[in-house]
Amino acid sequence: MKVAELLTEGAIQIMGRKGNKLVRKYRCTSGSRKGRIVAKPATCNAPKRIKSMINIKKAKARKGSVMKVKSSRTKRARGSTQRLTRINKSGRRNLRNIKPKTRSRKRKR
Repeated sequence: MKVAELLTEGAIQIMGRKGNKLVRKYRCTSGSRKGRIVAKPATCNAPKRIKSMINIKKAKARKGSVMKVKSSRTKRARGSTQRLTRINKSGRRNLRNIKPKTRSRKRKR
């Protein structure tokens, strides 16, 4: 996929976890899922599934604290997650360097 296609889709490419492996994923920069990490950039603009949203809210209400403990343990302990963090941070630095040039405005006197 080309960079131009990613910009039109409204997502940037990052790495994510799937089990114990690192896979390519996308962070939505626009759409109804802005800020969310998804498998396909087309998902960013897809309509939300109401039933899934309700079920996730129920699950978090029941098992939220357990989910937090387990995910934090995984993120702390797994080597793949630590590699993932390093990869994504290096990618973010490269994005910061590519800034659009802004015009300087002259002050009126």
